[in-house]
Amino acid sequence: MRGIFVFLALMLVSRVHGFDAWVNQSEVGSRKNPCSSSWGRPLCVGLTLIQSAASKGALCMDGSLPGYHLHHGFGSGSNSWVVVLEGGGWCNDVTSCNGRKFNHRGSSKYFEYEIPFEGILSNKQDENPDFYNWNRVKVRYCDGGSFTGDGYNAAGLYFRGQRIFQAAMEELMSKGMRYANQALLAGCSAGGLAVIHHCDEFGALFPRGRRVKCLSDAGMFLDAVDVAGHRTLRSFFSSVVRLHRSARTLSRTCTSRMDPTSCFFPQNMIPNVRTPLFILNSAYDAWQVLESLATPRADRQGLWTKCKSNHAFCNGNQIQFLQGFRNQMLNVVSGFSNSRQNGLFINSCFAHCQSERSDTWYAGNSPQIGNKRIATAVGDWFFDRSQIKAIDCAYPCDGSCHHLL
Repeated sequence: MRGIFVFLALMLVSRVHGFDAWVNQSEVGSRKNPCSSSWGRPLCVGLTLIQSAASKGALCMDGSLPGYHLHHGFGSGSNSWVVVLEGGGWCNDVTSCNGRKFNHRGSSKYFEYEIPFEGILSNKQDENPDFYNWNRVKVRYCDGGSFTGDGYNAAGLYFRGQRIFQAAMEELMSKGMRYANQALLAGCSAGGLAVIHHCDEFGALFPRGRRVKCLSDAGMFLDAVDVAGHRTLRSFFSSVVRLHRSARTLSRTCTSRMDPTSCFFPQNMIPNVRTPLFILNSAYDAWQVLESLATPRADRQGLWTKCKSNHAFCNGNQIQFLQGFRNQMLNVVSGFSNSRQNGLFINSCFAHCQSERSDTWYAGNSPQIGNKRIATAVGDWFFDRSQIKAIDCAYPCDGSCHHLL
């Protein structure tokens, strides 16, 4: 286990243009390809390309077909579906997007044939008690714009995230999802942001009376001020929205009163979501600390270097800054949490993505709030067993965290 976190730490401190340096936890396994191992092999699920996508212009960044991995449900879960949207950062200019054409984030030519299904995608009841026997799907991410773009660039780049989402949903409906009596749209990181943008669209696929909800994991990217007083993420998202022509696909309810960049931020979207939504997030999101709050450009003197490598090295002023970020997170979700249909699990870990990892989803030592593990909280909310509005005490009180910093 320690080796996994060492690998993550190395990835976290790397920097390349376009925010591609970040490899979220749920993707680390696929990069190391545990499906090729004969020892300790998890459930590995094969790739299906969406053959009908080409005629709809629903193409990956390089013009290749999008795809997904589907493991069929059984028993009581035969008519239940969980669809996970893959994450993997964004690209904001021709250079960074062109680079994606030569890896799995922009081309299905580089998709793994098999990927591991763990956490909320696991088929083991002792790892995933509420969703283990459902039809479980992972939709691959190859558009670089959180499934929102609808454009084409003269450099030969396809920004067709919105069409990919629609083509994937149409394909899954034809595979039996149309008969689902309950369904959950989930995703982490850029996929978690996509869940917020597409939650109502997903809900509209099903007749009234079906239980349909959404889970956004590590998707609450805040329009926050960095350590130098600048808005790094706003500037970056602005160029993403402009390049991908995402404005035309964003919520009209939001864009009628705010600029498109503001409407790309989830804090301005969640008040408009009508379908029940669960927000799973760390109050000290590791990605945002590294890539939005304390970037090398914002921290030119390197005062945050030790703090970013290990939270135990953060000084009093740095902790105070991070507590301010937590307070902003809590303020953003305060109105959202007042709705009975919505759920919330905000823990005080330096983490990013916790639903697709076996060690953070339902392991014996997984993160907890009030003695309730993440999988239990999500299940209780989804099945209306109880209302879940779980907000952790401030750092450093939580000893159950699996920190990435």
